[in-house]
Amino acid sequence: MLSTLKRNPLECWSADFFELPIARVTLPFADAVLVHEPAAIKHVLVDNAANYRKDPIQRRILAVGLGDGLLSVEGERWEVQRRTLAPVFARRTVIGLTAAMLSAGQGLVERWRRFAPSDVVDVATEMTLLTLNVLALTIFSDGVASDLDEFRLAMNAYFATIGRIGALDLFGVPEIVPRPGRRRLKQTMSYFEGVIDRIIAARQRRLGACPQSEPATDLLTLLLRALDPSTGRPMSLTEVRSNILTFLSAGHETTANTLAWSLFLLSQAPEWAKRVRDEADRELAGSHEGLVERLVVTRAVVEEALRLYPPIAALSRSAERVDEVGGVTIRPRALIVVAPYVLHRHRTLWDRPDEFDPTRFMPGARARIARYAYLPFGAGPRTCIGASFALQEATLVLAMLIRHFDLTLAPGAEVWPQQKITLRPVNGLPMLITPRRAN
Repeated sequence: MLSTLKRNPLECWSADFFELPIARVTLPFADAVLVHEPAAIKHVLVDNAANYRKDPIQRRILAVGLGDGLLSVEGERWEVQRRTLAPVFARRTVIGLTAAMLSAGQGLVERWRRFAPSDVVDVATEMTLLTLNVLALTIFSDGVASDLDEFRLAMNAYFATIGRIGALDLFGVPEIVPRPGRRRLKQTMSYFEGVIDRIIAARQRRLGACPQSEPATDLLTLLLRALDPSTGRPMSLTEVRSNILTFLSAGHETTANTLAWSLFLLSQAPEWAKRVRDEADRELAGSHEGLVERLVVTRAVVEEALRLYPPIAALSRSAERVDEVGGVTIRPRALIVVAPYVLHRHRTLWDRPDEFDPTRFMPGARARIARYAYLPFGAGPRTCIGASFALQEATLVLAMLIRHFDLTLAPGAEVWPQQKITLRPVNGLPMLITPRRAN
């Protein structure tokens, strides 16, 4: 089991887990309870969330570089940051970033037009470049002041290292014992911090010189100006940096994978690709105002891709005190696992669970999905603060790409998901990209 867990945790799920609502298993390093029943999930993530903290393995992974950001902090520090950051990701703010997202999408369209019809393109890599560009434009507006491809490669190295769960981590060996790759990870973090610190310093100088004339046009300015509504205090520069790195790492990787899986699924379902294209031809030619709300079919495709291939394939918590979940006694320090990959394909919750069917998320049908049967962004107090940002970005970009190109899987390509922090195609997504003759 340990070798499978290290190679691809997704392959540890046997067929029984897709039918059992709650199951207790004994792992080599902990007792675990797997919870895939909506009411029980609500109990763990919402009703009694205070009893279920992020487990030590998660905390150890996220501590590197993200230790002072919203994704990692706990208790009062988390509450303060969540209050402070909530206005930054308010619906009005996210909608105001539509133009930047469309601009990044248009840049990718122009890049793809330069490919020859016979070129095999790794669309998964292309999506990471695209989502990093979106974040560069929406967080920094002036860009990252660094080579974007260099930034992407550094981000890939970061994820590859923190995503490597070894025996030392599983058995709780103290952090003072060296882990493979940690030296490279420190170098990568030093690179990120240097880039981000230079951008923050330049923005602070600009804000200091003209504090009233600088509009809050990007997330960096909003972060620097954000105040805790309860105390009026700003975040520290360390917290600002950690949260920028959190948004860059978590935001680009998850949305890139969502787009890659959406494009893969549409390449296998030409009738849905046509529906998305027809909608994009009609709506992208109109006003940007209310655009995201009008892309109903495209949004349904994105949400169905998130069901079949949720970026975060498993959530885990550690019980603080004894509890009962769905009739099962939970002992202190027991590991509670809610796996969206299993939940979203559970035989008791979904009709034809392994089939791609975006009608599940069309108006009227979506309301019939049980609230805690679909968790692409988590649930409860720690639900992803950037969910609306990610959905808007993925919907806009997917519509643009399908409007301008036909995508087909390269001959002989085999696509298989691998869980490594996020759920990604293990060998990339090699595709042939053909421009449409008329749009």
